[in-house]
Amino acid sequence: MDAAYNPPTDPLKILHDDHEMVFVDKPAGLLSVPGKGEHLADCLIERVRKVFPTVLLVHRLDRDTSGVMVFALTPLAQRHLGWQFEERKAKKTYLARLWGEMAERDGVVDLPLMVDWPNRPKQMVHPDGRPAVTRWKALKRGGNETRVRLFPETGRSHQLRVHMAALGHPILGDPFYAEGPARDDHARLMLHAESLQVRHPDGGRTFKVTSLVPF
Repeated sequence: MDAAYNPPTDPLKILHDDHEMVFVDKPAGLLSVPGKGEHLADCLIERVRKVFPTVLLVHRLDRDTSGVMVFALTPLAQRHLGWQFEERKAKKTYLARLWGEMAERDGVVDLPLMVDWPNRPKQMVHPDGRPAVTRWKALKRGGNETRVRLFPETGRSHQLRVHMAALGHPILGDPFYAEGPARDDHARLMLHAESLQVRHPDGGRTFKVTSLVPF
């Protein structure tokens, strides 16, 4: 999979910046941080660094996921924002297109997750895993798919992807957890980080940034 890394050349899209933090719109197919090896050096944080030299990591999005990411510009902001993510104070919403038409209008997935070691970086549902909770709401059904809004209450690796697959409705285009037409008939993973709400590190006011869903 590493050998196939062909990051998009989209220009950097800044959604908001100030003296403490910068929000950017990550394109699908671009790593959040560098991988191992020179061929995986191109990533979002390095592109942001060319504009904001003091940039510091707060959280990540999967390579195949697009949407809102926040970076800190000072150590204070990094600590403050990092704490918000750790303590589940940051509020995240995602948009996804799922395989199949869901029978229910909304629900909660409460399934613990752990790494699937022989197949890493894949994750799996396991009773000994770390707690993981996702709320979901169906927005539109039809054409053997469902458009949903997802509200992760925890931030486990691949959480939304594994949880939707566990419901029998994998995210379209998912190279890890979808199979057959659900995986192969789509050029990208149909998962987008639509909005991110945090408390501003300077003053604590609520701050929400949204990214237009590209599918």
